[in-house]
Amino acid sequence: LLHQPMFYLLGNLAFLDIWFTSSFIPSMLIHFLSKKKTISFTRCVIQMSVSYTMGSTECVLLAVMAYDRYVAICNPLRYPIIMSKALCIQMAALSWGLGVLNSLTETLLAIRLPFCGKNVINHFVCEILAFVKLACTDISLNEVAIMLGNVIFLFSPLLLICISYIFILYTVLRISSAEGKKKAFSICSGHIAVVTVFYGTILFMYMKPKSKDNVSDKLIALFYGIVTPMLNPIIYRMKT
Repeated sequence: LLHQPMFYLLGNLAFLDIWFTSSFIPSMLIHFLSKKKTISFTRCVIQMSVSYTMGSTECVLLAVMAYDRYVAICNPLRYPIIMSKALCIQMAALSWGLGVLNSLTETLLAIRLPFCGKNVINHFVCEILAFVKLACTDISLNEVAIMLGNVIFLFSPLLLICISYIFILYTVLRISSAEGKKKAFSICSGHIAVVTVFYGTILFMYMKPKSKDNVSDKLIALFYGIVTPMLNPIIYRMKT
């Protein structure tokens, strides 16, 4: 019973990762193997919207999973009551709803822009910032919206995750037995590993100094888009 809510949230995470990688990897592989590397405007917008939805949703979902671990460690006797099936469904739906809302806002702001010239995206995929930079008009509103979305969907969930683990650490340190501490850390280790890989990649990508040569940005984005979703099931399978 203790692990049922986490398995439900893990199911959402797995479904999300499948959609995230499927949104761009097939077309990216086709472009690598073909001489004609083109994509229609509609396909590019769909790819950008789906991947942005999945990325935003995962940020919120990881915060929800941190709350689940907080309840499991800090209120173990009340865990089945607090983390009810209804609450799990509501929190998962909230994660998806916020992700869709963020993606829809950014996408609508992007597609209203006028595009001219060669329209060559300097990226492996239709990444939103690379997409809006093709516009032949002022994109300051889009840049502000993207930055605001990053603050809300990156740093707010990360703050909630950190707060949850501060309470978890405080509770674990009060456990007298070494076996109890080991069990508590074991319950959280899978989630900690996933959060570290996910946020470590994103924070490095957004906080590193900008350079004229964006090859490193592309490689980091590739790692974030392919390696991170691949590691998630491996990490959780090892822990379960």
